[in-house]
Formats: sequence, C-alpha cells, structure tokens
Amino acid sequence: MKKVFFTFILSAVILSAEAQTGNLTTVFSQSYQQETVADYAGAIKLLKNVYDEKSYEINLRLGWLNYEAGLFTESQAYYEKAIMLMPYSIEAKLGYVYPAAALGNWDKVTAQYLKVLEIDPQNTSVNYKLGNIYYGKKDYTNAYKHLEKVVNLYPFGYDALIMYAWSNYQTGKTREAKVLFNKVLLVSPGDKSAMEGLGLIK
Repeated sequence: MKKVFFTFILSAVILSAEAQTGNLTTVFSQSYQQETVADYAGAIKLLKNVYDEKSYEINLRLGWLNYEAGLFTESQAYYEKAIMLMPYSIEAKLGYVYPAAALGNWDKVTAQYLKVLEIDPQNTSVNYKLGNIYYGKKDYTNAYKHLEKVVNLYPFGYDALIMYAWSNYQTGKTREAKVLFNKVLLVSPGDKSAMEGLGLIK
C-alpha cells in the first residue's frame, strides 16, 4: 500500500513538473511573438505572470525585454538575479552590459567585462571592447594589454590592429607602432587613421 501511495505521489509530482514546463514553453513562445511586434510590455507581462525568482531563464529573458523596453534599471536587476543564479554565465554578464552602457555606467560595464575574462581570458570580443574603453579613458597601458591579446589571436583583423597600433604609439612604442600602422595599410590601403599615425612618427 505504501509503495502504491509513493508511486502515486511521484507520478503527480512528475505530471505537475511537466505541466509547468509545458506552460513555460507556451509563455516563452508567446513572449517571442510579442517581442517581434515590439510589444515589450506585453511580453514582460506574460513572463511576470509565471515569474519564479529561482528561474535563470525567466530572469535572463526579463533582463533583455526590459532593456528593449528602455527600462534599464529594471533590466539590470533581472540580469543581476540571473548572474546570482548562474555565477559562471557569460551570457548574463554580457546581457547586463547593455543596460549599464545605456545608463552610461562604464565602471559597471568594465567590471562585468573583467568578470567575463576571469572565466574566459581569451574572449576576443570582450578584450577588444575593454581595450577601447581603456583607450577612451586614456589608460593606454591597459588598452595595450587587452588589444594585444586580440591581435595575437587575429593578427590581420582591422579593428583591433588599428587600435593596437595607436596603443603602441600612445605608450611610446613608436617603432612597433610604425610596423603596425603599415600592417593596417595592408588590410585597408590608404587608411586615414593609419596614415595619420605614420605622419606623427618621425
């Protein structure tokens, strides 16, 4: 009798879990449809109706939808919850960057990028973006460090190469900068930025 009762309870739990999963699938599907027509408020409402603070997927999705809706503070809060639930998630950290950048909070953007690099040190996109952030802050030493990683991985890519050339120039490595500016001209003949850099090197 006990075995039959236990089996019944277990079956009920499984059926309930399957029903919840099926309902979430429907809700997510509907939210994508709402997003397609830019009804972000509608998509957000759908997910809030089934909100579970322990669901990484719901928090991540709400982070994105709130960002799309221009609700940047709310977006950050949901992304933060997603990060807490899955601390090694790179996608949640990169998602958080969108509202942080929209709010002009570059310190928070930098902090998230650095956390990504703790998990994935060779992440090309993050190293490139960090390099540009540091360059914009005139922190040429750190710009050089991150851009060097990208150029080592992609030696003939224009974007990182030109910024790496300028980082070399700004850190006093003029001989290296000259070589790099000339390499940029192989990627982009007549490039104005490379020509300007070469013009500054005597």
